[in-house]
Amino acid sequence: MTTPPFIQFKDLKKKFGDLEVLKGVNLSITKGQVTVVIGKSGTGKSVLLKHIVGLIHQDFGQLLIQGEPLDRLSKEKARQFKKKTSYMFQDNALFDFLTVYENIALPLVETSKISDAALQQKVHARMKQLGIEGIDNKYPSELSGGMRKRVALARALVTDPEVILFDEPTTGLDPVRKKNVHTMIKEYQKKFGFTAVIVSHDIPQIFDLAQHIALLDEGIILFEGSGQELLHSDIPEIQAFIQGKESMAHG
Repeated sequence: MTTPPFIQFKDLKKKFGDLEVLKGVNLSITKGQVTVVIGKSGTGKSVLLKHIVGLIHQDFGQLLIQGEPLDRLSKEKARQFKKKTSYMFQDNALFDFLTVYENIALPLVETSKISDAALQQKVHARMKQLGIEGIDNKYPSELSGGMRKRVALARALVTDPEVILFDEPTTGLDPVRKKNVHTMIKEYQKKFGFTAVIVSHDIPQIFDLAQHIALLDEGIILFEGSGQELLHSDIPEIQAFIQGKESMAHG
């Protein structure tokens, strides 16, 4: 018997008012892999991610976690899945009124009864791994864009998640810092083995990071496969998308 995909979208549809954003999405996400979802702006990539953490619920179709519909999981199983899933928002979503230490500690404080000593040990371990030691008492507004990304990633990693969802993790960064963020995600995914789902515009740079790529177009998954397969696809919409992105990157 074949093992079901770790996370699977089956004919998933979602409307906001009269606007049908997802029109029957089918997508499989393999455990321990980096899956990247690409597509034009406003095609519903972030909406797709938000279904996984339960921030949005589908109108039709199913979202399966290891073969079981997410909305039919027992309360305990749903709670465990949510606890093992981190979400790194597009703008980092750091709280300006909290220090760096408090921002990173927040998911643990909210989800577990942990002693102050254990909390400090976990937070400082992640800070050390990401090269951001010694800034416990600084506030996000005092940090560079690249440092804020690291703090957001430390917060995403502090709960030892099995799944991390990255919503446009390089928005607003210059090409050098974009590359640094990609490298950082790649290194830590290898190190910790979490399942990563990344929504990105960074074509073709993101291909170096992705083990699996899905192209969301007009509310459906138009393509699933490797970066090389995508680049050599003869589907006109895919070629138009890639050429458009590449000309923007070099423009």
